[in-house]
Amino acid sequence: MAGSELQNSQNAQIDGNTLAAKSLSLFGATHMFGVVGIPVTSLANRAVQLGVRFIAFHNEQSAGYAASAYGYLTGKSGILLTVSGPGCVHGLAGLSNGMINTWPIVMISGSCDQKDFGRGDFQELDQVEAVKPFSKFAVKAKDITEVPKCVAQVLERAVSGRPGGCYLDLPTDVLHQTISVSEAEKLLKEAESAKETVTQGGIVNSDIDKAVSLLKEAKKPLIVFGKGAAYARAEGELKKLVESTGIPFLPTPMGKGLLPDTHPLAATAARSLAIGQCDVALVVGARLNWLLHFGEPPKWSKDVKFVLVDVCKEEIELRKPHLGLVGDAKKVLEMINKEIKDEPFCLGKNHPWVEAIWKKTKDNVLKMEVQLVKDVVPFNFMTPMRIIRDAILGVGSPAPILVSEGANTMDVGRAVLVQTEPRCRLDAGTWGTMGVGLGYCIAAAIACPERLVVAVEGDSGFGFSAVEVETLVRYQLPVVVIVFNNGGVYGGDRRNPEEIAGPFKDDPAPTSFVPGAAYHKLMEAFGGKGYLVGTPDELKSALSESFAARKPALINVIIEPYAGAESGRMQHKN
Repeated sequence: MAGSELQNSQNAQIDGNTLAAKSLSLFGATHMFGVVGIPVTSLANRAVQLGVRFIAFHNEQSAGYAASAYGYLTGKSGILLTVSGPGCVHGLAGLSNGMINTWPIVMISGSCDQKDFGRGDFQELDQVEAVKPFSKFAVKAKDITEVPKCVAQVLERAVSGRPGGCYLDLPTDVLHQTISVSEAEKLLKEAESAKETVTQGGIVNSDIDKAVSLLKEAKKPLIVFGKGAAYARAEGELKKLVESTGIPFLPTPMGKGLLPDTHPLAATAARSLAIGQCDVALVVGARLNWLLHFGEPPKWSKDVKFVLVDVCKEEIELRKPHLGLVGDAKKVLEMINKEIKDEPFCLGKNHPWVEAIWKKTKDNVLKMEVQLVKDVVPFNFMTPMRIIRDAILGVGSPAPILVSEGANTMDVGRAVLVQTEPRCRLDAGTWGTMGVGLGYCIAAAIACPERLVVAVEGDSGFGFSAVEVETLVRYQLPVVVIVFNNGGVYGGDRRNPEEIAGPFKDDPAPTSFVPGAAYHKLMEAFGGKGYLVGTPDELKSALSESFAARKPALINVIIEPYAGAESGRMQHKN
């Protein structure tokens, strides 16, 4: 290149959109989810030019759920792009979902021109303040020169320590500012070299010794693990621990699959016995919140000793366990396994505790199979769920990713559907969030393209994000959506006669939807494949055809409206 040409290239100008896109690309972003519009459309286009795949949604809520699930599945920051004002507010659903589930997500929103803030500008909102309750870190790039540093900060902090949500605010004027290419390159290099690294304090060996001693001396030990262990990729170390010690294990709903549900030491079907009688519980990557009854009686024994493994020191301090081990789940389990290897112990299958868990599991599984073996038509929840279970298991490995959403649909599915591989179940999670279904499907298909994605949705849960079936078709994603259609929330009109009163008594019940809604036609409207089924043979045929095609499909399963029941907190009756 001639000297004058080199000089011209260095003096060339780029704007804030391009610099933000370059920063994202340089710092490892490969995918972004969102809804474009003023002032971020150019940012999305520039990012695509630089190799960042942009998945465009119909609303920011679903895009945010997708970004949060992408963060969980990949271990990288899921990125959500929104417009200003209401776009940012809509995006809070995904940002907060990531924060509550401790998944890494970064929301990037455009905002109004800084000089016009406070004067009633277009979509004006103090977005940094708005996001603070729902994020671990929020920052505004007040000048184009701050963009690379801010991008690096949010991407890094979202995954550091306990993962969670971070927010980056990009004002309109900053996106339109320009600097020379040479200055931009300098800023990018400075931001890259200044990237923060968060180091955790090491666990002292004496604490590992204590944990192993507690497990060894326990008469009824139990290993509990959750999606934090799944995020940490701890399945190999968990398998080694369980199989070397013979200790029964209990996964939380999204911990299912780290070890197969069919494992002989699985205590899921004997949950009440396992948590009610264990004397030492090693809890790995799971919080003692409502999902685990806060670790308190009457569900748990008042004398149980908890050993908590969590990446967050504050979480352990909150729960006040008998022993806390702060660190990455996989690394802590490696240390525990190393200690056990030096002084091995194993309960053995004839140990009274193992026998009791195994017998209770066998009895409860047999009771459920008695219900499942019957073909009930019109469909209840059990019959189609059994058929779906068998179809999913028939796929083999790599196993499909299951997205489970709804009230009865999710509750029954959690008990019936079998997980055999890690990170292959996405559900309402810690917050019990409805509306995540289609966003999660899209994230799963993008993050794990080798896997089929199967969503088992209640009609109410599906309705939150139903129009995103168009997104499935537009990107031709291998997703099969199965809607359990029972005509409403819990199943149509559940009111007692005395409740049907007042001036609007002839209105549909608050829980009712249009009976027999043709949800499959929605998929067909966008060019996907729709199925309407009401018998076992129809459902089996639709599953076989759609699974083989690996194209966007929706199976509308008609369920007897009064087959379900009101569902609030997850009920575990085993």
